[in-house]
Amino acid sequence: MPRKAPRALLLGAVAFGAALPLLAGAMATYGEDAGVALPAPLAPTTDFTKLEPGEAKPGGEATSRGSTDTPNAFSLSSGNMDFKRELDFKVGNGIFRKNWVSAPSSTDASDGLGPLFNSRACQNCHLKDGRGHPPLSTDVPDTSGSMLVRLSVPPSTEEEKALLEAHKVNSLPDPTYGGQLQDFAIQGIKGEGKLNIAYKEKEVKLAGGEIVSLRVPAYSLTDLGYGPASPDIMLSPRVAPQMIGLGLLEAVPDEQILANADPDDADKDGISGKPNMVWSREQQKLMLGRFGWKAGIPTIAQQAAEAFNGDIGLSTTMIPRGHGDCTEKEPACLAAPTGDSPKYQNVEVGDDLFNMVAFYSKNLAVPARRKPDDPEVLKGKELFYGIGCTSCHKPKFMTGEAPGQPHLSHQLIYPYTDMLLHDMGEGLSDNRPEGEANGSEWRTAPLWGIGLTQIVNGHTLFLHDGRARNITEAILWHGGEAQSARDKFAALSKEDRDRLVAFVNSL
Repeated sequence: MPRKAPRALLLGAVAFGAALPLLAGAMATYGEDAGVALPAPLAPTTDFTKLEPGEAKPGGEATSRGSTDTPNAFSLSSGNMDFKRELDFKVGNGIFRKNWVSAPSSTDASDGLGPLFNSRACQNCHLKDGRGHPPLSTDVPDTSGSMLVRLSVPPSTEEEKALLEAHKVNSLPDPTYGGQLQDFAIQGIKGEGKLNIAYKEKEVKLAGGEIVSLRVPAYSLTDLGYGPASPDIMLSPRVAPQMIGLGLLEAVPDEQILANADPDDADKDGISGKPNMVWSREQQKLMLGRFGWKAGIPTIAQQAAEAFNGDIGLSTTMIPRGHGDCTEKEPACLAAPTGDSPKYQNVEVGDDLFNMVAFYSKNLAVPARRKPDDPEVLKGKELFYGIGCTSCHKPKFMTGEAPGQPHLSHQLIYPYTDMLLHDMGEGLSDNRPEGEANGSEWRTAPLWGIGLTQIVNGHTLFLHDGRARNITEAILWHGGEAQSARDKFAALSKEDRDRLVAFVNSL
C-alpha cells in the first residue's frame, strides 16, 4: 500500500470543497502498520464546544439539499450531482418502486416475479428508502415484506467446507427452503412458510432508578409448505436497512477501513473489529464486505442483484436464476414460467434497468443534521465519545475516487460506522455464521439519519431485527465488545442519557 495519501485525494478534496478548511497541517497515520497516511481532518475531535468543519453536512457536498422534516427525507438525490444524472436517478427510482408481476405478461418489461418472493417491489422492503420493521402487531399480518429470514445449515461434506473456507459462499442454503424464507408466491404455487415471533419483556434498571423494559424475541418457522426444514437449520431475521449514503460508504478506500481493524485486540482495549472478506460476483475475487447486517456484500451492485433474486425472484446478468431461490424440493416453483427474455440479455432485469437501480441506490442522499450545534447536543456528543461509542461508531472518513461519480469522490463524511464486524454479545447473537462473521458478530451500523426514522418510517424500531423500540433500548442491548460502553451509558444520570440520545437523534 502507498505510504502517502494520493495527490488526487487532496486536490479532489479542495476541488469539491469537502475539506477545504482542513487540509492544511499534518497528516496523521491511523492503525498500527496500516501503511496509509490519512488527512488530518480524520483525527478525532477534542473540542466539544463547537461543531467540526463540515459536520453539519454528514454526506459532504453530496448531502441532501432538501427538507429533513418530511417523509421523503431519505428519497432525495446527492446534493452535488450533475443535473444530467438526475434523469438516471429518477428512472432508477421508478424501477425501485415498480411492482413486478408474474410471467408471462403483456408487460414483459415488468414480468418475472417469483415464483417465490418476499415482496413485489424494492420500495416495499425499504419503506420510503428507510428502515423496515418486524410485524407491528401480532393480530394483523404484515404484508410489507420489510422483514425477512435468512436460512442456512452447517457444512456436511468436505466440498461444502472447502467452499466456505475459500469464501466462495458466505453460507450454505437449507436443502428445502434455500437461503431465504419466501412467504409469498405467484398463483398456483405455495409460499414457503411464516416467521413466528414471540416476545418476552426483560426489565433493566438504570442509574437514578429508571426502569427500561427490553423485548426478548424468540423465533420459529410455521406453516411450512414443503415439509420439514433441516433439523440443524439456522435462522436470522433481518429488517431492511435504510438506503441513504450507500455510494459514499462504497467510495471509502479499503485502507481507511482496514486501518481500524484489530481482530486479535493487539492494543488490549477490548475492541477487536475485523473485516468480513467476501466473494465478489463482479470481480471474481475476495473483496472487503461493506453492506448487509454482517458486512456480507462487497458492492452495492451485488447487493441489488442478490435482493432482486432473493427478495423478488428476478434474474439479472450477475445472478441469472429466473426461478429465484427455488430448490429441487420445490418442483412446482422450478416448473413455473420465468420472465427471462432475449430483449433483456436473457434475464428479467437487463443491465440497462439494473444499472439505473444501482445508480439510484448509490445516490440516495444523507440528510443534513438537525440542530447539531445545540449546546445539549454538543454535550451529548462529548458523552458519546467519552463512554467509548466511537470505538466502533467511527465518526468520519474521506471518500476516495468513485469511478464515474465525481460528486461522491473526495468527500469528508460522518457516517458513524467503521464497517467492521464486532462481537455484540450473546443477547444479540443469531447463532448463524455469515462469511467470517460468527453468530454474535455484526457490522457496526451507520448512524447518519437515524433520528429521522420516525418521520420517514413512522416507527423507532432499531437493531437487525427491530427488537429495540427506541435508541435507549438499542444501546442497552449492546454486549460483548460494546458491554463497557453500554454499562457506562446505564450509569449516566438521566439528564446525561437524554443528552447522548439527543446527539444520536441529531445525526
